[in-house]
Amino acid sequence: MLAPAPGEAFTIEAGGHRLRAQWVAGPAEAGAPVLVFLHEGLGSIAQWRGFPADLCRATGLPGLVYERWGFGGSDPLVLPRPTDYLAAEAEGALPDVLSACGIARPILVGHSDGGSIALLYASAFPDGVTACVSMAAHVFVEDVTVAGIQEVVARWETGDLKSRLAKYHGANTETMFRGWAETWLRTDFRDWNIEDRLAAITCPLLVIQGEDDEHGSVAQVEAIAQGASGPTETVMISDCGHSPHLEAGAAVVSRIADFVAALDLRAG
Repeated sequence: MLAPAPGEAFTIEAGGHRLRAQWVAGPAEAGAPVLVFLHEGLGSIAQWRGFPADLCRATGLPGLVYERWGFGGSDPLVLPRPTDYLAAEAEGALPDVLSACGIARPILVGHSDGGSIALLYASAFPDGVTACVSMAAHVFVEDVTVAGIQEVVARWETGDLKSRLAKYHGANTETMFRGWAETWLRTDFRDWNIEDRLAAITCPLLVIQGEDDEHGSVAQVEAIAQGASGPTETVMISDCGHSPHLEAGAAVVSRIADFVAALDLRAG
């Protein structure tokens, strides 16, 4: 069977669920490095907008985007989510995604929840990742994180956020949103912390965050940089909030492209 063309949606089985995926550029040749994009806690393939394609062009690498369990066109989520749901994605679903798509040398590019998943995967499988880019990732819960999520919940309840998200998530919208908001606002989730996992990260790591991030402070970046064992670079972007790839897209693409260009991507 012919491999799906770039932009053509296809289905994979990962973590016991049916997930929707697309090649941005590719599919990749056997053994080639691939940019693997991990979306935010309310994200989907389409919500990345043009960023994956722009980054693939800038780096000359193929890319894969996919929707995790409960998002977009993937299988519906079952609530409640466990406290360790991000680790389950990193250690269970993501390896299945990579295997199903024939990706042996991923360069993970994660935003928010996706950034945390990228860090957890790099920690759990240090020999299974070429490099990692985290944007607005969390490694612990801050007061600013909770306050930011409460503001999003208010927009969901009184504004048009529900209808806007429904354009991307369809029948999954309600459980998708509840699975994110209710989990992060649970009392027991305040103790969630993955700082003890960071020392196992040995791959090259680029950590990006907006200076005005409404969901996390610079303490997240500092913790990641201090905790990781591999070569780590950090970038704080001025006049930028929680979505650097959308709010400062050109600068973020350029910075990640420079980071990738400095990697040793020779075969093997």
